[in-house]
Amino acid sequence: MNNLFSRVFMVFLWLAVGFAHGAEKKISVVTTIFPPYDFARAVGGDRVELKMLLPPGAESHSFEPTPQDLIAIQKSDLFIYGGGESDTWVESVLQALDGKKIKVLSMMKIVEPVPEEIVEGMQTAEGNCTLECCLQKPAQVGDDEVEYDEHVWTSPRNAKKIAQAVGAALGELDPAGADYYRERTAAYAAQLDRLDADFAAVVKNGKRKVIVFGDRFPFRYFADAYGLRYFAAFPGCAAEVEASAKTVAFLIRKVRDEKIPVVFYLEMSNEKMANTIAEAAGAKKLLFHACHNIGKKEWLSGASYLDLMRQNLINLREALE
Repeated sequence: MNNLFSRVFMVFLWLAVGFAHGAEKKISVVTTIFPPYDFARAVGGDRVELKMLLPPGAESHSFEPTPQDLIAIQKSDLFIYGGGESDTWVESVLQALDGKKIKVLSMMKIVEPVPEEIVEGMQTAEGNCTLECCLQKPAQVGDDEVEYDEHVWTSPRNAKKIAQAVGAALGELDPAGADYYRERTAAYAAQLDRLDADFAAVVKNGKRKVIVFGDRFPFRYFADAYGLRYFAAFPGCAAEVEASAKTVAFLIRKVRDEKIPVVFYLEMSNEKMANTIAEAAGAKKLLFHACHNIGKKEWLSGASYLDLMRQNLINLREALE
């Protein structure tokens, strides 16, 4: 009888230990948008609990945090945000944390930010840019202030730096899992290196080095990384969604003159401008995903930054060849 009791007791003890281990507190990571969410998912694995504040399918530039979002930030161990003009609300939130120490990462402080650029034909708040007045000039917010491009993750090289910073931060917060994070970060960095090499090869072997967007252009870092010229209707964070007839006519002419086979549009765009340009110029319309956010269907299917960028690679090859 005593042996039976001992065996039953050991089973209960084993179950209790297993439950306690399974209930071990995970590192809480909160991000504003999709790219750092996916980087943390890739390097953090099952040792982190993730929350993205921007709802899937929502427009990131008009995001307003809810009281629940602010509570989630306060309760987190690691908070990751972009750091640009779209995140001006973050500073006041961090100042109101009542001394609670959470680790904070700003993606724009991890990499070298560059100014948003106004290129030929691009429409600004003041009107249409021309070659003589503002070709390749930084976008101005005020009299002296330069607006920096927030979309640092669009270059896989920057994505690698951000992912490595996330992995290092997780290792500091969770020393017991440091080796785990280090291994996952190295594996993910290798995948980003392969993606970078594939993009470089597509551009090198392409017949042209120019791309056209019938939309905003949040790919300054991407274009710089691979030496691409670009034409678009608006800078990346422009509030406008309807271009002037002059802007549309310029882009149609550019596609025709340079025999560009593809006009790109962004995710969650109404695609009207890209449709007009593509139809008038006899070009094909394709998506180039900025990864700022993903739709509900992509969210439910578990789409990743690598998945979206791999599709961009396929569409870029068609545009350049």
